[in-house]
Amino acid sequence: MDPRKKVAQAEQRAADPARVEHQLFSEKTSPVGAELLRDRELLRELEKAEFVAPENTRVITVANQKGGVGKTTSAVNLAAALARGGLNVLVVDADPQGNATTALGVEHGIGTPSVLEVITGEKSLIEVLQQCPDFPSLLVAPSTIDLSSAEIQLVLEDNREFRLRDAVNEALHQFQNHGQRIDYVLIDCPPSLGLLTLNALVAGREVLIPIQTEYYALEGLTQLMKTIEMVRGGLNPNLHISTILLTMYDRRTNLAQEVAAEVRNYFPDQTLSVEIPRNIRISEAPSFRQTVLTYDPRSTGAVAYLAAAYEMTRQNS
Repeated sequence: MDPRKKVAQAEQRAADPARVEHQLFSEKTSPVGAELLRDRELLRELEKAEFVAPENTRVITVANQKGGVGKTTSAVNLAAALARGGLNVLVVDADPQGNATTALGVEHGIGTPSVLEVITGEKSLIEVLQQCPDFPSLLVAPSTIDLSSAEIQLVLEDNREFRLRDAVNEALHQFQNHGQRIDYVLIDCPPSLGLLTLNALVAGREVLIPIQTEYYALEGLTQLMKTIEMVRGGLNPNLHISTILLTMYDRRTNLAQEVAAEVRNYFPDQTLSVEIPRNIRISEAPSFRQTVLTYDPRSTGAVAYLAAAYEMTRQNS
């Protein structure tokens, strides 16, 4: 055969995307190829899946006083995933840092009506809500840095632990009166066990705890459990831990697998089967005022959060 024809045929094979993809992913010993294949197949299934609305509105407090475990990241990406699945979602950003507000692309500059005005009784929750620009069915009660003064402002007030609960219940009642329905309320807490977190725990009916799959994963969890029991005993008897989400999971390490096994041993019914992996796209998304679901919807992180949200809709809570 003419050598020029051989070269032309080789170039044609190299330019064929389907052939290149087959060669890349047919190598079973390639962990990258295997992972990408899993993600692609899972995404294909999730795109066909139905996100069923709960019978009653689920009010979920996302809490963990240990910082850096992916609490806010999980709150906003789960909210986005649920909204992407066609559900009506409301996010309450009760963290003065306002990171959830930023990630959802909502305005929270000085003077913006926020959760602070709701807790102090100056405005209703509905009055401060903004629509997420990426998901029409996702509403956000923003946080500003002024929220950090809430504990000082409320220290002498009566029923200060119930401010957020009353505001959320009133908003849900108003939505219902207007023929609208909120399927999920996700409340993002600060990484502490102060008055704001207490308000969030009293307002919630369920608790979702993100746990990082590293050595100190369960550090501080005992104190959070004690706080939840305290709230159950005197302020919110219906509160319960419904969901444990494993975050920053690296399946390549024995440590991550051991921590995941330990968490599942302690919380066999609450721990989701889906782990959220370490993924650079998840970290990059907030700097673009987006969730990973819109920043890179086909990334490993986006697929994982979409799968976790779908699994949440299948819970009996």
